[in-house]
Amino acid sequence: MIRKFLKWTRRVLLGYLIYLIVTGLLPFAGSPDVDDAFKERFSTDQFYSDTVGVDRAAVIDDSVDALNLRIQMVSQAKERIILSSFSLKRDLSCKEIFSTVLEAADRGVNVQILVDGLSGWMDMKNDPMYYVLGTHPNIEIRYYNMINFLEPWTANGRLHDKFLIVDDTCLILGGRNTSNYFLGNYNTKVLSYDRDIFVYNTKTGTDKTKSSSISDTISYFESLWDCKYSETVFNKVPSGKKGKVKASEEELRSIYQTMLMERPELLSEVNYYNITIETNKITLITNPTHIWTKQPYIWYTLVELMKEADERVYVQTPYMVLNRDMYADLTEIADSVPQFDILLNSIAGGDNVMASSDYRFNRKKVLAIGANFHEFQGSHSMHNKSLVIDDDLAIIGSFNFDMRSVYLDTEVMMVVNGEAFTKSLENEFFRMEQESLPVYADGTYGTNGDVTPLTISPAKAIFYRITSIVFQLFRFIL
Repeated sequence: MIRKFLKWTRRVLLGYLIYLIVTGLLPFAGSPDVDDAFKERFSTDQFYSDTVGVDRAAVIDDSVDALNLRIQMVSQAKERIILSSFSLKRDLSCKEIFSTVLEAADRGVNVQILVDGLSGWMDMKNDPMYYVLGTHPNIEIRYYNMINFLEPWTANGRLHDKFLIVDDTCLILGGRNTSNYFLGNYNTKVLSYDRDIFVYNTKTGTDKTKSSSISDTISYFESLWDCKYSETVFNKVPSGKKGKVKASEEELRSIYQTMLMERPELLSEVNYYNITIETNKITLITNPTHIWTKQPYIWYTLVELMKEADERVYVQTPYMVLNRDMYADLTEIADSVPQFDILLNSIAGGDNVMASSDYRFNRKKVLAIGANFHEFQGSHSMHNKSLVIDDDLAIIGSFNFDMRSVYLDTEVMMVVNGEAFTKSLENEFFRMEQESLPVYADGTYGTNGDVTPLTISPAKAIFYRITSIVFQLFRFIL
C-alpha cells in the first residue's frame, strides 16, 4: 500500500514538474522585437524640448533623504496618494510611511496601494498592519498578478514598478522598494545603494497640469489598477487576527505621534521648488502591462536614445543578463559612440544570486561588448538604474539591463531633458565611480586610488560555480 502511494506521489510530482516547465517557463523563452506600429510612431524628438517645462526634479541618492521625502510627501497630501511597489515589508521604514498614510486617510485622503502579487504574498500576508490599512474606508490595497500554483505562468510577469504620487503635485520614482533595505538607516548592515527621481509639478491646479509627467504616470497606474490582473486584498480582517490588527493600529498611531514630537519637520509643509532643478521635459516610458512575454518598449527606446549620442553614454545598472539581441545593440553603441561607460556590481558585491551567477558565467562575453566597464566595490550592493546621454539627457527608474526587465516585468523610467539635472545625475555617477575599479576585456582590474576588489567567500564561490551553470538552462527569466 505504501509503495503504491509513493509510486503515485512520484508520478504526480513528475507530472507537475513537466506541467511547470511547459506552462511556467517555455511560454517566456522567446525574445520578441517591437512591432512595426511602435517603430512607426516612435521618435526620439518626443524626449526633447527647447523651453523650460512644467516639471522640476531632483536626484535622490541618500537613503535617509529617500525615506524622509516619502513621509513629507504623504503628510502633505490633500486628495490622493498612489503607491506602486514591487515589495512592501514590515520594518520600521514601512511603519513610519504607513503611519503617515493612515493619518492622511483619516483626513479624507484617498489612498491606492498596488503591490506585486508574488512578493506581496510572501512578505505581507501575515502582517496585521496591512489589514489596518486595507480595511480603512479611504484605503484600498490590490495585488497585481497574484500567483496561482495551478497556473505556473503567473510566476512571471511581475510588477517591478516603484513610485509614489501625491495629488498631481509630486512624484518619487526609481529602484527603491519600500523597506529598510532601501530606505532610512535603520539597518546599515544590509542597506542597498539606490536612486530615485523626485518630480514637482509647478502647474498643479492649473490647465497646464496635464503637461506634467505626473499626469502620464497617474494614467499608467490607473491602467494597472483597473486591469484584470489586479485584485483587492486585506479588505476583511480574519476573525483570528482582530486582536493583532487592533494592536498594529495602535502601534502605527503611536509611531506617528512620536514622529510628530521628535521630527516635526517631516510632517510640516515643504517647499518643493527650492529642492528641485528646472527641466525642459520629463517623459515617462513603460513596458506593456500584461503578464506575458512583452515587446521590449523600454529597451528599444533606451537603445535608440543611446545610438543618437554625439559624445557619450554612461549606464549604471546592478547587473547585466543579456541575450543575443541585447549584446548586438550594446556592441553597436560601443562601436559608434565615442565614450561608452557601464558601471555594475562585481560578482562579490551583487545581492542578486541569479544575476551574479549569470555574470560569472558570461562575464568575458559581457566585457567584450567594448564599453568601458567599472565594477562597484563599495560596502553595500548597488541597485541603481540610470543613464546619462551627452550633457542634456538623464534617465532614472526601475529598469535593469537584464532579460526580465526587457521582456517580462512591468517597468518605469523617467527620461529627463535638461542640462542642470543631467549634471546633477552625472555627479552621482562619478561619486560612485570613486568606489569602483575599471575592468578590462580579459577580466582583470585596473587601479583607482586605494580601491581594492571585494572578495567572495570560498563557500559562495563554490555555490556560484554550480549555479552559474545551472541557471543557463532558464536564464531568460533571471
